[in-house]
Amino acid sequence: MPWILGTQLHPDVGPLARAPSGSRVLLIEAHDFARRKSYHHDKLAIMFSGMRHFRDELEDAGYDVVYLKAPTFSDALAEYFERYPDDELIQMRSPSYNSAMRFDELVEDVGGQYRSVENELFVGTTTAFDEWANNSDTDPFRHETFYRWMRGKSGVLMNDGDPVGGEWNYDDENRDFPPDDWESPPVYDPEHDELTTETMSWVESTFDTWGDTDSLIWPVTREQALEKLHHFISERIPSFGPYQDAMRREDWAMSHALLGSSINLGLLHPVEVIQEIETAYHNRDDIPLNSVEGVIRQMLGWREFMRHVYRHTMPELGSANQLDAQHDLPSAYWSGETNMACLGETVDDVKQRGYSHHIQRLMVLANFATLWGADPSELNEWFNATYVDAYHWVTTPNVVEMGQYGEGVFATKPYVSSANYIDKMSDYCGECEYYKTKDTGDGACPFNALYWDFLDRNEETLRSNHRMGLMYSHVDNKREDGEMENIRERVSDLREMERAGTL
Repeated sequence: MPWILGTQLHPDVGPLARAPSGSRVLLIEAHDFARRKSYHHDKLAIMFSGMRHFRDELEDAGYDVVYLKAPTFSDALAEYFERYPDDELIQMRSPSYNSAMRFDELVEDVGGQYRSVENELFVGTTTAFDEWANNSDTDPFRHETFYRWMRGKSGVLMNDGDPVGGEWNYDDENRDFPPDDWESPPVYDPEHDELTTETMSWVESTFDTWGDTDSLIWPVTREQALEKLHHFISERIPSFGPYQDAMRREDWAMSHALLGSSINLGLLHPVEVIQEIETAYHNRDDIPLNSVEGVIRQMLGWREFMRHVYRHTMPELGSANQLDAQHDLPSAYWSGETNMACLGETVDDVKQRGYSHHIQRLMVLANFATLWGADPSELNEWFNATYVDAYHWVTTPNVVEMGQYGEGVFATKPYVSSANYIDKMSDYCGECEYYKTKDTGDGACPFNALYWDFLDRNEETLRSNHRMGLMYSHVDNKREDGEMENIRERVSDLREMERAGTL
């Protein structure tokens, strides 16, 4: 009998797709996990509402749905097998570490039968990747290598064995900043029904959530998710490419797809998303190649890559901390209260909607936490709790490895920068209370002193990295000129300001 997890809400994949109408189907709405930390209200709302809508849709399709609400999976499984002792539950394997084994143990403890099968909510399979990785002459944990393999195997954006347009990626065409008169396209805002509004109120009153609770802009049904996909392709994708990496004040969505939560809940399959985008590119003249390739690189390349990195590096990656970062995450990540415009506005975006786009995640939130010396596992927990599209399998390689250089599995250097990068790719610095050009002294941007201090304190690990040579020549100059002592004093002041809540 199919057992459907809350991140597998797609009717056409896995054991459910092969179960005829009338079959018994199990969904378990377990609640205790939501009490362990302050999850974003919207993350819990879309998961629970999505499950409840999926229950109703399956019942309308003729399935015999057993929908159990319980404190834990163990409690619900005991109830299920008391009712149906002869059933064998079949579940698509969760991508999060060791969950299949955990579920196997829970079912065994209550005397039931269970087996897990391949998770079909990805483009590729674990077997195909492992066979390629074992037989490849190149590094399988290099994203560009993996992405080209995926393009070749899938045929996506390919023409007689060559990439459409002659290049594999157009990342260098994704870094423009829009002119002042550019208006971002409208965002599709689904109209939620009574079941969703009731679920939102229940989440707010039942759990100690974080974030705003006033509205919900994320899909909870497959129909809404498809509408969001079609709206992206119709209205937003033409301007996605050139401004993909840009950050603008009071423009939280820019031209981004905003499909991550729907894909990670299973409301959309990544293959159908990729196919519809590729079809639109071939049928329309207004979608530039750098836009369509940029989206496909995220879904066919990066998302799939994260899955396999996670599989092959857990559990070690979960606690990786090769730079020995020991500081607590600054309180501003929860409160949003800081004089730093980029950090404050990004946290406010997350607080309002459980979302910010990938450059805000990497070059504001992860960048600052890395420079600060925050423990990677603490930042990972924050991301996992606060983002509507975040799950351990996807946050861990993104945050611990890519964001904080925790292990060095695929990241070839820390992705850190001073205020210079943020000023180049955003308009945050223009009205910030800190000065983007100052390293030290009152009003100097914290990113600058923290950047040089980061290089200074991690010299033993990083100096030999060939990609860091130029930066360490600047460190040498600052030491010779006596600037490094002033930088250390500024960092000490910043840490005291953070403790006092005045950063």
